[in-house]
Amino acid sequence: MDSKHYDIVIIGGGPAGSTVASIVKKYNPGLSVLILEKEKFPRDHIGESQLPGIGFILHEMGVWDKIEAANFPIKIGASYTWGKNNDLWDFDFVPIEQFRDDERPGKYAGLRTQTAWQVDRAIYDDILLRHAEELGAEVREETLVSKVMIENDRVTGLTLQSGETITGTHYVDGSGVVGILKRALGIQVWEPHELRNIAVWDYWEDAEWAVTVGKGATRVQVRSLPYGWIWFIPLGPTRTSIGLIVPADHYKSMGMSPEEIYLKAISEQETIARLTKNAKRRGETESCKDWSNLADRLSGENWFITGEAAGFADPILAAGMQLAHNSAREVAYTILELERGEHDAKWLRDRYSEKTRTNIRQHIQFAQYWYSANSCFSDLKEHCQAIASEAGFKLSPGEAWRWLSQGGFAHDNPGFTYFGSVDVAAAKGVIERLSGDRTSFCIDTNNVFELDISGNEPVRIGHCAQGRILQVPAIRRGTHTLPRHGLYEAVIQVLLRTKEVVPMFQMLDAYRLQKHPKFDRNAFLSNAVQALDAMVNEGWVKASFDPTKPVMKHAGIHAIRTAEESKKRLAETPNAPNVKWNL
Repeated sequence: MDSKHYDIVIIGGGPAGSTVASIVKKYNPGLSVLILEKEKFPRDHIGESQLPGIGFILHEMGVWDKIEAANFPIKIGASYTWGKNNDLWDFDFVPIEQFRDDERPGKYAGLRTQTAWQVDRAIYDDILLRHAEELGAEVREETLVSKVMIENDRVTGLTLQSGETITGTHYVDGSGVVGILKRALGIQVWEPHELRNIAVWDYWEDAEWAVTVGKGATRVQVRSLPYGWIWFIPLGPTRTSIGLIVPADHYKSMGMSPEEIYLKAISEQETIARLTKNAKRRGETESCKDWSNLADRLSGENWFITGEAAGFADPILAAGMQLAHNSAREVAYTILELERGEHDAKWLRDRYSEKTRTNIRQHIQFAQYWYSANSCFSDLKEHCQAIASEAGFKLSPGEAWRWLSQGGFAHDNPGFTYFGSVDVAAAKGVIERLSGDRTSFCIDTNNVFELDISGNEPVRIGHCAQGRILQVPAIRRGTHTLPRHGLYEAVIQVLLRTKEVVPMFQMLDAYRLQKHPKFDRNAFLSNAVQALDAMVNEGWVKASFDPTKPVMKHAGIHAIRTAEESKKRLAETPNAPNVKWNL
C-alpha cells in the first residue's frame, strides 16, 4: 500500500498523545499531526487522581471548559493513614476553610488554579482526544502499529497492522507501558526492584464519599494495610475507583488470587469497609504490574518518548497524569522550536530529555521515601528496610530532605521552586509527617543570608511560554543551575543590597507591589521562602544566625495537618489565611 507522510506521528491517544497534538495544533495549525490509537474510545483506565499543575496545561490546550463542564469531583487534596502510626492526616492543595463552591462550569481562575479533579478516564481521555481532533489532528482509533522501521538511531517509518506504511518528520511514543518506539529502539529502563508492585482494582456504585467539602469537593483516601495500601477515588456522584497496591514479591508469597487479595483488603480496612457497606461492586476485578521505571533516553534524531512510555512513578504521589501532561507539553514545545529552526537542535532535545528524566526520577525517589517511612506496613518491614538501604539515606528529616532534593530544582517557571511536581513546602510537610520530627525552613533558624555566586558558568535554560521556548539566563556551578530570571533573580537582587532577613523580605514585598500587584501577598512571600530555601540547599546562599539582628516571624507554610487539626481549623477560623507574616 502507498505510504502517507505527516509532520508529526504520535503513537497513543491517551492524555500524553492528545496533549502533544493539541498544543502543536494550537500554535502551528499548519503542521499535519496523526494520532494512532490501538483502542476505541471511550475506554476505562486507572490513574484517575490529578494534581493542580494539570489545570494550567488544560487551559493552554483550550480544553479547560470542556473538562470543567464534565463535572468531575474537585480534588482539594488527599487523606492518609501513613507514617509512624495509623493517625489520619490531610494533604491539602488549599486550606480547607478557604474552599468555595463556585458555580460550574467555571473559569480557570482563583481557587480553580490551585485544586485538581478526580476524573473518570473513559470520559476524560475521550474529551482530550476529541479536542485534538477538533483542532485538526487526524485520529485513527483501533489502529495497531505492527512494525517500527529504524536506521541507526532514526525512525524511518511505521507499518500498521493493515499493511499501510506511515512516515513522519517527527515521531512521538505516547503508547504508555507498551512503549512501542522505546522497545523498538532498544532503550534500556531502570526499574528499582523494591518499587515493583501489583495493582488490583474495581469500580463501585453508590459508595459513600469519605470527606465532602461543600457540594462538589473531596479528598482522595489513601489507607495503609499491613501488606499494602488502598486508594479510594470518587469519580462522580455514584461511581468510585477503589484499588489495592501490594509489593509483587509479597503478593506471590500470599498465595491468593488478585480477586481474593482485593476482597480481603476491602474487608480489613475499616474506613473502606464502611464506605462500601451499601455499595455495589462492578465485579470485574482487574490487575496489572505497577512498577516504577525510567527510560535511559527520551529523545533522538527524530523521535521523542513521553508519558508512561518515558517512565512511571508509584501512584502514592498521584503524579502519573501530571508527568504525562507535563512531558507531552515539553515535547510539543520542542517540536515547535525544531520546526522554527532558531535554537540548536541538540540543545532542544537534550533539554527535554534531561528535564523530564530528572522529574520522573525525583518522583521515584520520593516514592521510595514514602514506602520506607511507613511503619504501618507491619508485614513489609524487611521490604521497607530494603528500600531505605537501596536508597542509601537515613530517615531523619535533614537527611531525607538532602537526598530527595538531589538533582536540583525544576526551573520551568522561575517564580516557583519544585522538584518533580512537588514544591518545597509540600515536600517538607510530608517528611515531617512521615518522620514524626519537625522540619524547618532556612528562615526559621537563620536571619543572615549571604549570596555566593562565585565560580559559576553563565548558561541558558529553557522556559516554555506562549508556544515558545525562551532562553533564560542562568548560572551553573557543578551540577546545580540557578536562573537569573523571575523570583530567583528578585531574590538575587535583594541579597545584593542586604543580608538581613527582615529588610530582605520587606524589599521582596515592595517588589511584589511594583511588579505583580495582583499576586497574593501570602503566596508570593511563601514562594520567596521556598526559592531562598532551594538556593541555600544548593549552596548559592550561605545562611547563619546573628543574635544581634532581628528575626522573621511566620506561622508556617505547610499544607499538611492531622484530620482533627483540619476539622478544628475549619470550625474555628473560617477564611483564615494559612500564612501570617510579620515584616
